[in-house]
Amino acid sequence: MALKDIKAKIVATKRMNTVTRAMEAVSAAKMRKTQVAAFAGRAYARAALSILARLSGSAEVGAHALTEVRPVKKTAIVVVTSDKGLAGALNSGVIRAATKLLAGKDKDSVVVFAYGRKGEDFFSRRGYTIAQAFENKKDTIEISEMRELSQQLSEGFLRGDYDEVVGVFSNFRSTFEQIPTVNKLVPLSLENVSEIVQHIRPVKGKWSNEPILTSPATYDVEPDASEVLGLLIPRLVAVSLYFMLLEAKASEHSARMVAMKNASDKSKERVRDFTRQYNKLRQAAITREVSEIVSGREALAS
Repeated sequence: MALKDIKAKIVATKRMNTVTRAMEAVSAAKMRKTQVAAFAGRAYARAALSILARLSGSAEVGAHALTEVRPVKKTAIVVVTSDKGLAGALNSGVIRAATKLLAGKDKDSVVVFAYGRKGEDFFSRRGYTIAQAFENKKDTIEISEMRELSQQLSEGFLRGDYDEVVGVFSNFRSTFEQIPTVNKLVPLSLENVSEIVQHIRPVKGKWSNEPILTSPATYDVEPDASEVLGLLIPRLVAVSLYFMLLEAKASEHSARMVAMKNASDKSKERVRDFTRQYNKLRQAAITREVSEIVSGREALAS
C-alpha cells in the first residue's frame, strides 16, 4: 500500500472518530435523561400494577372480560425496537426474543404491533401481519399515546380478534446491560403482574428487596366493582405499555452510547496501526534512498 493511501486512511479514520465521539456525547446526554424518566416511572408503574394484585382477591376481577383466560388461537405481539441503528445488539436481541416466542406459530395466527422501524421491517419482510406501526423517534413519551394503543388492544381482545397480547422490549438493567424481556399484557392476572413488577425491580436501591405481590383474602371496591375495574384494567395495560417504552428508550440510548464508545476506541486503535504502518514504510523508503545515495557515491569514488 502506498504512503498516500495510508495517509488518506488515517485522515478518514480520524474523521470517523470525530463523528463517533460526537454521537457518543449526544447519546450519553439522552441516556441520562431517559434513565431518570425510566427510574422515575418504575415507582409509578409498580404502584399502578400492584393495584390489580390487591384487587385480585375479589371475584369481580376474575369475572372481568380482560382477565379471561381462553385457548390461544391468535396472538397479538407488541414489539418495541428503535427507528435507528448503531445500537449494538439491542434490536437484534428484542427481535430474537420475539421470534423465539412465535416459534411454532402459524403466521396467520399472529398480529404484530410494531413500535419502531426495525421491528416493523423485520416482521413485514417475513410475511407477518402488521396491524399498526408507530415511529419511535421521539425521546419524550406521552402516556396518552399508550392509552390509545391500550384501548385498541383491549377492544381487539374483547372482540376475539386475538386471545392474548404479549409485549417484547429491552429491559434496562444498567448502562452496559439491557435484557430482552417478554411480558404478557392481556389477559391480566396476578402472575403476569408479579412478573412485570419483578422486571421493574432494580438491581440495587430501595425497591430491590421488596416482597413479591400476593393477593389479600378480601377486598371491597366502591362505589361499584365493575365500574371501577372497567376504568382501571385498561389503564393498567396502558401503564404496562408506557413502562415498556420508557425502559426501551433508556436501553436504546445506553446501548448506542456504549456502541459509539467502542467505535471511538476502535478508530483510535486503527489510527495508531495505520500511523505505525505509515512510519515503517516511510522509514523503509528513507533507508532505501540513503542506501542508493551511498551506493552511488561509492560507485563514483571507485
